[in-house]
Amino acid sequence: MKSWFFVPAPVPLPLPDYLHKSSRGKGTGAGTTTSILEINWVCMSDKHIDMEELLHPERLKDSRVERKRKAKGDRSKYKKSNIKPQTYQAPKEGQLRGRVLSISGLQSEVDVDGVSYACVLRGALKQEKRRLKNLIAVGDFVLIEPTGLQEGAVVSVEERTSILCRAETQDQKRQHLLAANVDQVLITVSCITPPLRPSLIDRYIIATRKGKMRPVVLLNKVDLLAQNELEKKLVEEVIVLYRELGIPVIPLSVTSGDGIDQLKEQMKGCLSVFSGQSGVGKSSLINATCGLNLLVGEMVAATKKGSHTTTRAHLIRLPQGGFCIDTPGIKSFGLWQLEPAELKSHFSEIDEVGQRCKFQSCTHTHEPKCAVKEAVEEGKIHPLRYVSYCALLEELKDQHLRR
Repeated sequence: MKSWFFVPAPVPLPLPDYLHKSSRGKGTGAGTTTSILEINWVCMSDKHIDMEELLHPERLKDSRVERKRKAKGDRSKYKKSNIKPQTYQAPKEGQLRGRVLSISGLQSEVDVDGVSYACVLRGALKQEKRRLKNLIAVGDFVLIEPTGLQEGAVVSVEERTSILCRAETQDQKRQHLLAANVDQVLITVSCITPPLRPSLIDRYIIATRKGKMRPVVLLNKVDLLAQNELEKKLVEEVIVLYRELGIPVIPLSVTSGDGIDQLKEQMKGCLSVFSGQSGVGKSSLINATCGLNLLVGEMVAATKKGSHTTTRAHLIRLPQGGFCIDTPGIKSFGLWQLEPAELKSHFSEIDEVGQRCKFQSCTHTHEPKCAVKEAVEEGKIHPLRYVSYCALLEELKDQHLRR
């Protein structure tokens, strides 16, 4: 029911110019007068204009700018609670359960009891895509509906037990799924070409543990260390460092065969995913452990970086039992949804010593009487780990400010 109100007598007021120029069609030009009744009509017709703004038009622009600023900072639509989780539905009549072997563009290869199906995503499933670059990953268990001879449509994705992911390279606000339902991540690095980067190892370890998987470090191309004493010393330090942290480290060489048997034993009965930079030798190691003949790329001499030989991830059955996933090489690995305050917990030695700092909120970078910095100077915390922690903390703070 409409409510009506009356003003005893119209009070002439000048009508601002911007009201004449608008699409409301009120007034005939500057200087025209109107009454309180007409002003109330204008206010009720535009929910964003109140009486004060109408009588003081110079404040209107400032208030609208402020509303836009607040709307831009409102991130409620990005909350995790608004993202539908991947759920498993019981198979209906005619549906089949399988595992994703590989993904190429919009099509995925799904294995159903030894039979491969070329599948696309069902339209309803695509609606769940919000902060995900890809909805399914190699290793996912899915339900499909056959649509033809060895063709089908993925209708649902089973809940994952573990996942390896990173922030998308171009858009840090989207999650890039690399592999799902994995037991261990084989963090593959090269001793010399491309150069060894301990900070990249730390990033992978964090992503691995956040995704509920075991990290294993593979130091490939150790045969090249014979003529490189400086790199050899760094490799020896890395081996001792991560083994002391309880992380398996396997020195390897496809050329000499060093460590290949140990790697086969490590992979036996597990689903492992090889991940690392381009050119570190992931495909060569899979060839050596599985007896395959995957394409192997050459190093680029000018940049000392590898070329992208593996263009898509795919699941491979191991002769000794188990599976492995070969993934494309990466040039950078952005961590997904890691807050600056959470970083300490992923550097166990820094977190433990940090309990003795003078300030409870100590970031271990610039604060006085910091127990962590003292431990680094005394050699109780390895400088490689501390430098990696500081670089990651700075990067996470920068990302947090840009949100």
